[in-house]
Amino acid sequence: MNIFVIIIWILVTLFVSSFSAVLGKKYGVEYPIAIMAVLVVTANVLANKIVAFGPFNVPAGIVVYSTTFLLTDILCEKWGKSYAKKAVWAGFYGNLIFIISLYIAMYWQAAPFAQEIGGIFTQALKLSPRIALAGLIAYVISQNHDVWSFLFWKRKTHGKHLWLRNNLSTIVSQFIDSLIFITIAFYGIYPVWQMIFGLWVVKIIIAILDTPFIYLAVNLIDRINPSRK
Repeated sequence: MNIFVIIIWILVTLFVSSFSAVLGKKYGVEYPIAIMAVLVVTANVLANKIVAFGPFNVPAGIVVYSTTFLLTDILCEKWGKSYAKKAVWAGFYGNLIFIISLYIAMYWQAAPFAQEIGGIFTQALKLSPRIALAGLIAYVISQNHDVWSFLFWKRKTHGKHLWLRNNLSTIVSQFIDSLIFITIAFYGIYPVWQMIFGLWVVKIIIAILDTPFIYLAVNLIDRINPSRK
């Protein structure tokens, strides 16, 4: 796929996801929390496919998953630690339901007239339970680190330099995530160290691209009065 198309997809995903936080200010924080859970589960489904991003080979879920760090940073900035944690755990439970449901669906005997389609389904998603488990562990550790790190740098910078705490917290957290996720999900299947490095580099690129979106979301949120309920 043309790299230009991929960049457009990244920008659209970042915009739509960050705009959910703007909707959250007006209509309720449930909006970004729900989008957070959707992104995490979607990333685990897409991670079954390994794709080329320039010279790197990465899971196809990298774009939507990287966007979750933008959402937790926005939640930390405008709602605080407690709501960021709620979003993290919403993603966790969404992932848990996904793992259980996928296991059941994969081993549920297909109807007699749908044996071939059932086999294709199982073949296509046969790594998903392992990928989902890897994502679950990596997600909980890296996202909790991201929340802690963002707030740590916010205190250190006295609430200034939003771009700095956004990127510092995300880049380190993404390395932790890449290390854990790739090792658990693909050890023995693909060259893990090459994938860890490639995945981290691409995540850094996405983290840099998300910087204007966190500023846009924060500025719009500051201009909005929440709806009365």
